[in-house]
Amino acid sequence: MSDWLNEVRFDDKGLITAIAQDATSQHVLMVAHMNRQALEKTLATGQAVYFSRSRQRLWHKGEESGHFQILKSIRLDCDGDVVLMQVEQVGGLACHTGRPSCFFQELTQGHDWQVVEPVHKDPALIYAAKSGLEPGSSKQSAVPADPGGGDIEGEGVIAPKTLATPEFLGTVFHRLQGLLSQRAQSDPSTSYVARLLQGPEDSLLKKIGEEACETVMACKDADKDRIVAETADLWFHCLVTLHRYGLGPAEVLAELQRREGLSGLDEKAARQADRRAVDSKRSRDV
Repeated sequence: MSDWLNEVRFDDKGLITAIAQDATSQHVLMVAHMNRQALEKTLATGQAVYFSRSRQRLWHKGEESGHFQILKSIRLDCDGDVVLMQVEQVGGLACHTGRPSCFFQELTQGHDWQVVEPVHKDPALIYAAKSGLEPGSSKQSAVPADPGGGDIEGEGVIAPKTLATPEFLGTVFHRLQGLLSQRAQSDPSTSYVARLLQGPEDSLLKKIGEEACETVMACKDADKDRIVAETADLWFHCLVTLHRYGLGPAEVLAELQRREGLSGLDEKAARQADRRAVDSKRSRDV
């Protein structure tokens, strides 16, 4: 065992907290964990290698995204139980959400977490090429790992708790958007998405109506499994429709965020007032 490792105080699970900091800007990029082997490989390869707690294996940062971290220096804190690495972040993005840093949420005076760092690159463009998934597939490989599990990117099955997080939901929508962009250029004879996007507009709109009706019928039957399945079909076809009109999930999520905290009745009244104002303007223009 190397002498320098003897100074490192690993916890009872053989891990130590590892902080990655941009060597130029000094911004903290992410926090993960390392074991002895990860530390040794980081020093030997000159690139950050972590230990994934969720997958119980070594994790070479960038193995899925291509956003490797080139080691510039490494420091040990006074208690010997935290390492600080200064790195060059390849691609400028450390977070699986497509942001430079994993610390993109700030606590406001109202004690709410507010996103203060925008997405710099759609996660779909980062991970979709690895996934090879057709939208609507139930396979979950090559999806970024649970953000709450200490692992920033991953390739394992998503833990059930992850499905409930807004960040995860946003990532899924963005991944699907990227896959829709790929399928849109495919041969309609071999791709269902291409057939919907390149076919008659009415065919796609009719499909939305059919999926909505099937969702209603599943609800009437109180069949929870069917409700989930039919809702997934409806959402998927809505994403296809958005794509056809040059829109995406970001616009819809932004609109939902805008409505957050508003009374549904007030929101409806405001939309009706806006509609009346538009109609009034049109009549004056005529």
